[in-house]
Amino acid sequence: MSRHPILKWAQRDDLVYITIDLPDAKDVKLKLEPEGKFSFSATSGADNIPYEINIDLYDKVDVNESKASVGSRNIMYLVKKEESKWWTRLIKQEGRTPVFIKVDWNKWVDEDEQAAGPDMEFDDVNFSSLNIGGGGEEDYEDEDESDTEEEIENVTEEQTVSGELGASNGHVEVKS
Repeated sequence: MSRHPILKWAQRDDLVYITIDLPDAKDVKLKLEPEGKFSFSATSGADNIPYEINIDLYDKVDVNESKASVGSRNIMYLVKKEESKWWTRLIKQEGRTPVFIKVDWNKWVDEDEQAAGPDMEFDDVNFSSLNIGGGGEEDYEDEDESDTEEEIENVTEEQTVSGELGASNGHVEVKS
């Protein structure tokens, strides 16, 4: 019985990126058919464990313009769509996506982002300087959002200047 390796995917309007995470894959066989049938098989590990994937892609593809690359850590396939349009999912089958298929967030670009301009590279952006959280422990050392007794007393004193403090319930009543 063969296993399914993790398949990650991302898309552009004219391309689908497929990455199969399978280190040290041997006897790699890839097949892509124009109607969108995608097949992969290989063995990996000391015991030559068999892995395979057989899926029907969402739509037709251009086999001649698609390219594959087998590396030591993964197998990458750049699939050219027959029509330049966004797919709603990777596979034709509706319903729940198989558990071995994941979105490749490192390559993903939303349709409206691609339409806005060229792909943006985030590799050189220093996110810690953007002040969007997660800056480290030192930023949050003394920040305690709960009110101290001293702060509560100061607020109560300010409120009694403009009104009288209710006798038993601690509420401020303002007299006009």
